Amino acid sequence: MTRLTAHELVDLVFDRDSWKSWDTDIAEPAGNDSYADELAAAREKTGLDESVVTGAALLRGRRVAVVVCDFGFLAGSIGVAAGRRLVTAIEWATAAKLPLIALPVSGGTRMQEGTTAFLQMVKITAAVSAHKAAHLPYLVYLRNPTTGGVFASWGSLGHVTVAEPGALVGFLGPRVYEALYGAPFPPGVQTAENLQAHGLVDAVRPPEQLAEILDRALRIMTSRPTDDERTSEVPDTALPDTPAWESVLASRRTGRPGVRELLFNAAADVLPLNGTGQGEKDPGLTLALVRFGDVPCVLLGQDRHGQTAQRPLGPAALREARRGIRLAQELDLPLVTVIDTAGAALSKEAEEGGLAGEIARCLAELVTLRSPTVSLLLGQGTGGGALALLPADRVLAAQHGWLSPLPPEGASAIIHRDISHAPEMAAAQRIRAKDLLAGGVVHTVIPEFPDAADEPVQFCERVGTALHTALLALMRRDPQQRLADRFEHFSRIGEPLTVPV
Repeated sequence: MTRLTAHELVDLVFDRDSWKSWDTDIAEPAGNDSYADELAAAREKTGLDESVVTGAALLRGRRVAVVVCDFGFLAGSIGVAAGRRLVTAIEWATAAKLPLIALPVSGGTRMQEGTTAFLQMVKITAAVSAHKAAHLPYLVYLRNPTTGGVFASWGSLGHVTVAEPGALVGFLGPRVYEALYGAPFPPGVQTAENLQAHGLVDAVRPPEQLAEILDRALRIMTSRPTDDERTSEVPDTALPDTPAWESVLASRRTGRPGVRELLFNAAADVLPLNGTGQGEKDPGLTLALVRFGDVPCVLLGQDRHGQTAQRPLGPAALREARRGIRLAQELDLPLVTVIDTAGAALSKEAEEGGLAGEIARCLAELVTLRSPTVSLLLGQGTGGGALALLPADRVLAAQHGWLSPLPPEGASAIIHRDISHAPEMAAAQRIRAKDLLAGGVVHTVIPEFPDAADEPVQFCERVGTALHTALLALMRRDPQQRLADRFEHFSRIGEPLTVPV
């Protein structure tokens, strides 16, 4: 694998002749003559004065701040001088309100400086955290290799994390592992591709494709609707009195569009994160940065195609959902949740993995999230898996969407000790969208003519219109009042109406 120098990577990724260095002279570190000789040799070899270079550049015409390591300078290791340079650049980026792009390649802490170098990771992390607290994007590209303290601090904090194909990425360097344990590290673990499969990296791309994915991420993250952007109305159609059981069956039809089809047909821009929920460990949840029209959002979608009886929605999917909630908070973007699940996992692994706690934490974080939130009941809405993504400022439902603590068959088994009463239970529990609207659970029902599986493209377009309209209206409201209204909406569900005397 050819390893690019810091300046070669800058020239490849950013607009021609746009680089402006922020680096100033550095103070010489304390150390012995041997270390001084190593520094001199590294400077002679690379033409650099340290292992990191920082500055500003244009990415497809957008000004960004950049911090980039050079492996040729003492393996890209981070000492006091490099740490100070990184922190200064990050603070300047925050003050200038610039997106920050980090391009690490490093063996980690500079051993010649010992503990003081090790502790640089704390102040670098603090600077990155302050940058993110200012609602500014932080994008990371992990190069070959990125290990040790760098990976365990600023290399793992990106809103979006991309990795170089075949890159060695891990906490403990394989050479150190073998020296400590007398055996080689298991092969194939510390690779970019394996980390993506396990949900730790969002994408694997060669340097030549990096500009495109960074530009798409920033295009969505920094997009804001114009004041004159207009909403489109969803058809105001009287809902037919379809039996609840027919809606349950319609929601389970093989050809019914799910979250993937919705994004393909209704979104103006999509950047899937974490492999769109297709990691080996816990499928069934899509996380993406999305634009509906010019309205950006973070989208969390339960993927009906990724959930099976053998691989239902589990605790890892809900931990990924909480990552999406944090993204919305840190980027100051609206959040859209799409509910379409036959239920959360019921297994020993789910219990030991903390499924109930993850549901509770999703609920707690959603009810207090300051960002505008829209929840879409796209199809099946069963149990805690559905409840975990429900709290929102606006709850939309497809005509054949439904919400229930158990599938009707499960409710029938509890009440009647059989499943043959499922249609009766579906009606009695008032789980269909029309009843949820009448009960004040949902705000809008999106019609189907007569069933989304029969008109998938048109249905997805109507859903996209409804999402765009709801998001735009919420973004124009006072945040504090919006949050208060969210609390009020859920607090009055199930309560008797009171009439002032």
